[in-house]
Amino acid sequence: MMSSSQQHPAITDLCQHLLSTTSKRIPLPVAAIRVLLSTIRRSHAETMMGLQAELREASDMMVDFAKRGGPVEVDADDGNGKSIKYLLANRSHTALTSGTHLFLKYVTRASLETPDFTLCKSQVLERGTKFAEFSLAARDRIASTACNFIREGSTILTHGRSSVVEALLLRAATVEKKRFKVIVLEGRPDAGGAKSAKTYDAAGIPTVLILDSAMGYIAERTRIDMVLVGAEGVAENGGVVNKVGTFALGIAAKELGVPFYVAAESYKFTRMFPLNNADLPEISSEEDGGFNGIKFLDTLAWSGDGGGKKNEGEVANTGKSLEKYEVDLPKSVVVENPPCDFTPAKYITLLFTDLGVLTPSAVSDELIRLYQ
Repeated sequence: MMSSSQQHPAITDLCQHLLSTTSKRIPLPVAAIRVLLSTIRRSHAETMMGLQAELREASDMMVDFAKRGGPVEVDADDGNGKSIKYLLANRSHTALTSGTHLFLKYVTRASLETPDFTLCKSQVLERGTKFAEFSLAARDRIASTACNFIREGSTILTHGRSSVVEALLLRAATVEKKRFKVIVLEGRPDAGGAKSAKTYDAAGIPTVLILDSAMGYIAERTRIDMVLVGAEGVAENGGVVNKVGTFALGIAAKELGVPFYVAAESYKFTRMFPLNNADLPEISSEEDGGFNGIKFLDTLAWSGDGGGKKNEGEVANTGKSLEKYEVDLPKSVVVENPPCDFTPAKYITLLFTDLGVLTPSAVSDELIRLYQ
């Protein structure tokens, strides 16, 4: 990992966006587009070719950073020295790649339409800023459109943590005053689903949190009206890349005849054409920084012993309280922790996007329009 003195300005900018606590969670592609806009502002290039080279370099640096899990140096929790924090652990770089490719295509098109370099640079900055603002509002447009699909008294099964899915369900409950129940898969290993469950409960939505491994059991035993998930990326063939477990959930939904909906912004549409999970881009492994390393705990035994609760006046040391419940695996056991999987189009009923409600087969047409 680069030291702070060697870090590329694009990475510094991206980290500032990802670590910002003064605004809502900024979608990764929008953050990347903002970084590229900053690259243009500080550029000393005198030709469009030179500017495009700087933008490609910044884009490549961000993608490489994302592939490694987004490692940054932060102050250690105990206040002694530094530790490594992975800002993009268990995230696919597909969405970031899609956003940067779309912006670079726009810059190329602008250079062809406006030969004058100074004027072209000014127009790219102006339109690019508007595009970033328009993209930020995408989740609200999706929520407004897709609310019509949520019926009164329905039960919705969802997986992982998605800003778009949260916006949609919160709008349905708080703005349109619809009554429905949400069943959320926990979302191991980052507990994304559990975090979303807190959000839904705070909004007054009846919420049930279940283990990931119980998805088939719950889907068959409970009357599920729809499955609703987000996406890290939407492939040209209409399939989606999303948190691992989405593929299995899609298979279960199709087997049980439950509609499977995906909510995703159009800037996540990507010109990749995977046929199965073997075709997904390689994702960094433990050798590339260790952010994929996870521990396996006997949480049932831990809960039975009090679950790390502290008595009045005591300060709990969670790390030590969990140590004896960790499964001590031999080194010969290989641990795999894929962050995402690919769900083919045949398992997807519809996609809720800021371009409207689409069938999976319509994605390729929209990509052609986006990249024209």
